[in-house]
Amino acid sequence: MSFRAIRVTQDEQGHRVDTVTLEESELPEGDVTIAVDYSTVNYKDGLALAHGKGIVRTYPLVPGIDLAGTVESSGHASFAPGDKVVLNGYGVGEQHDGGFAQKARVSGDWLVPLPAGLTTWQAAAIGTAGYTAMLSVLALEDAGVTPDSGDVLVTGAAGGVGSVAVALLARLGHRVLASTGRPAESDYLRELGAAEIIDRAALSGPGRPLGKERWAAAVDSVGSHTLVNALASTRYGGTVTSCGLAQGTDLPGTVLPFILRGVTLVGIDSVQAPMERRVRAYERLARDLDLTLLEKMTTQVGLGEVPAVAERILAGQVRGRTIVDVNA
Repeated sequence: MSFRAIRVTQDEQGHRVDTVTLEESELPEGDVTIAVDYSTVNYKDGLALAHGKGIVRTYPLVPGIDLAGTVESSGHASFAPGDKVVLNGYGVGEQHDGGFAQKARVSGDWLVPLPAGLTTWQAAAIGTAGYTAMLSVLALEDAGVTPDSGDVLVTGAAGGVGSVAVALLARLGHRVLASTGRPAESDYLRELGAAEIIDRAALSGPGRPLGKERWAAAVDSVGSHTLVNALASTRYGGTVTSCGLAQGTDLPGTVLPFILRGVTLVGIDSVQAPMERRVRAYERLARDLDLTLLEKMTTQVGLGEVPAVAERILAGQVRGRTIVDVNA
């Protein structure tokens, strides 16, 4: 049976993105075949579609690091036809065909059973960005951060990770400071639960090695100077999670926040995170994320609209989450 997909190729003409029709015989190796309902567009997907550098490991490739759908056939002991599943990471959309297609074939070891209370639409709307936000919240909790600890900063707050992080933290009782370079999104961020809006410019340039202690914790999806400044103004004993590189991969700071204030920097890896932690994250998302707010922060597009959305996400022009109905 044939199905539609977005595929990137690399040849003498360079990097190309096409919407193609594929046959099931062209699906990659795997023990579970999935009828995909939805995927999403993440920053990493934007890079894969724009040029592939640093993201695409093999050509040709179907991008899309997220997918949610229904198991069609399975040779894996944990899954049977009809099961609802979600997948994030594990190299899908980078070195293994991903979610920008109506069908996918993957290893069952990569799949998370859909928690009770979540639909495939909601799971895809959460996607890698929302799952990463939950991993960050779990890391803060594991470090002992509570609503009584003090304010929590979220950088890149109007983006996918940031939007979900703001909504989660606010619902859990934290006072959230939302940093954004888009003042027009202030009302949106306050609706998600932000108590205060901070202009991105206050954090995005070179700063002092140590600043005034302003927040007890931070969730950073930006990197570079923004992460350095977040660390520099974290209170004694506080925790900062790092899960993105929208500003850059560099860390142009000093060790002073670590050796003078005992600040902890926790790296968040969504790609190879252990299954136990993935399941824990999705169970918490099903319980703690306001699904009404999730719907408000999510825009739906069809498969053919994905390349244009990818361009906008790299330009920092996409708010919240963008879900892809691969069958539209």
